[in-house]
Amino acid sequence: MADKKQRVVVVGASPDPKRYSHRAVCLLMEYGHEVIPVNPSAPSIAGLPAVTGVSEIDCPVDTITLYVSARVSSALAAQIKRLHPGRVIFNPGAENPSLRDDLEEQGIHTQEACTLVLLNTQQF
Repeated sequence: MADKKQRVVVVGASPDPKRYSHRAVCLLMEYGHEVIPVNPSAPSIAGLPAVTGVSEIDCPVDTITLYVSARVSSALAAQIKRLHPGRVIFNPGAENPSLRDDLEEQGIHTQEACTLVLLNTQQF
């Protein structure tokens, strides 16, 4: 999967360059992926236009990578399932066993992993 360019949704993307979610947006772009940052209060992330919510996305999605709390991701469950991405990555601090199990039951592959590590080790 390392060579395939993907459409990746980054939920919880931050405009702060020190945040891991911001670094993920930048590294995903560096690797040639199409990135859709999601942030309800930032109009752009790393030069890309951001959407305020997952509900605004109406195109096929390969990967959703989560940088939000379990409380937030649980509230997004229906929207994530509607998109039916190829996989959902739960980054450190974003683990949500209940949502993970729910998505797996829907046939959506999940990973508890760091997007930055996956990219840097060609496992993305």
